[in-house]
Amino acid sequence: MSESIPLVDLRDWSDPARRADFVRTLGEGLEQFGFVAVIGHGVDSDRLDALYASARDLFALPEPAKRRYETPEDGRQRGYTSFGVEHAKDTLVPDLKEFWHVGRSLGADHPLHVSGDVPPNLWPAELPEFRARFSDYYADIEAFAGRLLAAVALYLGHDEGYFARLTHDGNSVLRIIHYPDTPDAAPGAVRAAAHEDINLLTVLPVSTRPGLEVMTRDGRWLAVNPGPNVMVCDTGDMMAVLTNGRLPATTHRVVNPERQDGGRLSMPFFLHPHPDALLSPGVPGISPPVRTREFFHARLRDIGVERR
Repeated sequence: MSESIPLVDLRDWSDPARRADFVRTLGEGLEQFGFVAVIGHGVDSDRLDALYASARDLFALPEPAKRRYETPEDGRQRGYTSFGVEHAKDTLVPDLKEFWHVGRSLGADHPLHVSGDVPPNLWPAELPEFRARFSDYYADIEAFAGRLLAAVALYLGHDEGYFARLTHDGNSVLRIIHYPDTPDAAPGAVRAAAHEDINLLTVLPVSTRPGLEVMTRDGRWLAVNPGPNVMVCDTGDMMAVLTNGRLPATTHRVVNPERQDGGRLSMPFFLHPHPDALLSPGVPGISPPVRTREFFHARLRDIGVERR
């Protein structure tokens, strides 16, 4: 892992003597670099191994079975997205990946469920353990991300609960990604082309193969290869809009291996505000207000997963 990425220990957040240093190091890392590494998060390697085992079983299902869980009509916000559908914003070459989305579960009569802003989850009937395993992990990783955002709120001069209120019932999503071996890939196609994340904060446990690269402020690509007990976190476009660029979205990519490696799995968690949350008040007569819902769906169209 690059020494340029600040490392923080989440256990320091609970230590009154170390909390201020934790807040400063985390905030400065996100402000100056856009990425930080976090230890002390409580997700052990055995649990990740079990999750990745379920992911392998999922993507090994026959293609027709997986496609039964694909919903182009709502931007594929839950369930399966086929290989070659998504591409980075401002490029038309598809990424070399397929993925599955797990999101928040709300009651059938919840207004955000009724409106379609937070769609219901889709669970693969072929894998009985999948639902419980990933539902539990979703809850834990969301809580972890929430603790990080509490510290970020203090760094920005807000009260500790600022982001908790902003993200309550937000359309956060766990994306389980499979980058298969692709010996016949189209020219220029990569596992994930250079992009910035859409959301407020991304939390990424160690993947099964290397490949993540981050663009430094001076335009160099830097490989990020965290150890087995490290989470990599970064801020996305919604955070950049919300903070007027103080916490930027940093460009990153997943490069192809030098030789076929049996495929790569990763599980980024994307934390989102409530669909009605105001990201920017705009400027009267110049630019309109920016709300999460419209920003989110515009980006889904930009990357090819939602119909225009």
